[in-house]
Amino acid sequence: MSEQLKLDNQLCFRLYNVNKAMNRLYAPLLKDLGLTYPQYLVMLVLWQTSKAISVKALGKKLDLDSGTLSPLLKRMESLGYISRQRNINDERSVEIFLTTLGAKLKSQAQCIPATMFAKTGLTIEQLHDLRETLDQLISNIQ
Repeated sequence: MSEQLKLDNQLCFRLYNVNKAMNRLYAPLLKDLGLTYPQYLVMLVLWQTSKAISVKALGKKLDLDSGTLSPLLKRMESLGYISRQRNINDERSVEIFLTTLGAKLKSQAQCIPATMFAKTGLTIEQLHDLRETLDQLISNIQ
């Protein structure tokens, strides 16, 4: 068999396994907040934004299409974390606002990055290098 076709030699398989493992590590931390991982990503964007963000801009930032994002946002609205409103200047645009309840989650989530970093077993330098390498890979293949 060709070395190139061995499963253990596939970068995509490594990335797939890292993704699954990271999601397993995040799950119990996010469960305490009542969030799924995609919902957590939405909250991360909203917590760093002082004003509303359009669904389109949110989708672009998270690389999610509206078909994926809309049900996710509806669920988050039903949980009381966000509100969705049509833009008064452009009825086609929907804006997402963080609610008081959603803003309160930020303080509960403060420990998640440090907890996850500790679970990686990497140094700060290794994490920085890995992030740069992954950013370069993303840039190269998009």
